[in-house]
Amino acid sequence: MSQSDFASLGLNPALVDNLASLGYITMTPIQAQALPPILVKKDVIARAKTGSGKTATFALGLLHNLDVKRFRVQTLVLCPTRELADQVAVEIRKIARGIHNVKVLTLCGGMAFGPQVGSLEHGAHIIVGTPGRVEEHLRKANLNLDNLTTLVLDEADRMLDMGFQQALDDIVSYMPKQRQTLLFSATYPVKIENIAQRIMQSPVTIEVQDSHSKQSIIQTLYQVDSNEARIDAIRLLLQLHQPESTLIFCNTKIDTDHVANQLRTAGYEASPLHGDLEQKQRDQTLVRFANRSASILVATDVAARGLDIEALDLVINYQIARELEVHTHRIGRTGRAGAQGNACSLHTQRENHKVEILEDYLKQKFERAKLPPIGLLQQPPFAPPMVTLQIVGGKKQKLRPGDIVGALTGVDGISGSEIGKIQVADQWAYVAVGRAHSKVAFKKLSEGKLKGRNFKVRYVR
Repeated sequence: MSQSDFASLGLNPALVDNLASLGYITMTPIQAQALPPILVKKDVIARAKTGSGKTATFALGLLHNLDVKRFRVQTLVLCPTRELADQVAVEIRKIARGIHNVKVLTLCGGMAFGPQVGSLEHGAHIIVGTPGRVEEHLRKANLNLDNLTTLVLDEADRMLDMGFQQALDDIVSYMPKQRQTLLFSATYPVKIENIAQRIMQSPVTIEVQDSHSKQSIIQTLYQVDSNEARIDAIRLLLQLHQPESTLIFCNTKIDTDHVANQLRTAGYEASPLHGDLEQKQRDQTLVRFANRSASILVATDVAARGLDIEALDLVINYQIARELEVHTHRIGRTGRAGAQGNACSLHTQRENHKVEILEDYLKQKFERAKLPPIGLLQQPPFAPPMVTLQIVGGKKQKLRPGDIVGALTGVDGISGSEIGKIQVADQWAYVAVGRAHSKVAFKKLSEGKLKGRNFKVRYVR
């Protein structure tokens, strides 16, 4: 038996069998190093980048040690954003499929408070949530952590960056002192070291190097004459690469809105993502980007942390990141799973010293290149391949993805190959369809019937 085989760890056989069905065959470096101490209930500090397999790492540990017959909150997983919390909860549920009756509940801000109180009254084994909302439920005595055995801090550095220090301290005060604490972080600033010293007991520290080789990501620097020239530079790079999905990083919320607005004015499907947006806007922005009906996401570092983005073609740094480790995290969004990635960074002459410091930190010289000819700006902007439609109805109305596919592919409908991602929530559903066939799809859904009734349908723009 290979040491990289999950079965070599002595995991619950139900977990091992389910992992094979999910395609988890060989452990990633973080799983191979962190799981042995986690399984014997030691505190662990794990420093690893997004995409390293860390969610499955702590999910396997907490599920292996879970007492399902004891229907109390035994594990709390804290995440900096609702998006990450939702993804973590989905991953835990997938990995737990082989174990009967595991109850996972999410508690996040931006969602109605009342239904969460009702769900807590019914009980749960595992809570996944954001610090602000979890702390509120604890303060109002809706949540009891007296039986907690495991605390997980996921993306701990970003939680502190977002100002959750006090909320974390308050939450910890409600927990038993004898527990296992797992801290996962992409970076390890002094703030993380301080909180680890306060809430952890003799932790095992594990650091996994970035899984992206220098060869898997082509990093290119482009010098611009001024801040005003950065927008044209971005447009030229977009026209040069013609990517289906691009993530543009900005250092501030103001710049994020500015870049997105300028690109939209130029005719691109670009959306901003930062902490000042309402939750509905954030949700629809992420759905469109995941569905490939918005090609460009312009985001701050905090907002982009933990996003589940597959096959990202291009990363553009509108500005050089303020922190050296953040640059590595940014470019690590592209070039995943062995694919070739592209990362472009813009800088002015005044920022040359920042570039030199960054190259010294990474022990790597970046390729310098001239921007494409200005004539490329005369070419029309490219459109994303898909369009997203929203159906005002979901699980509460018994809608399933199969119902939507059936309605779209019926008489005079569209081919199944023109249907992209489908997401069904309680009161709504999103479906991505090929842009060239979007009008037919809209007509089929809005004029036809689903589950024997008509539903309102609209374009998500």
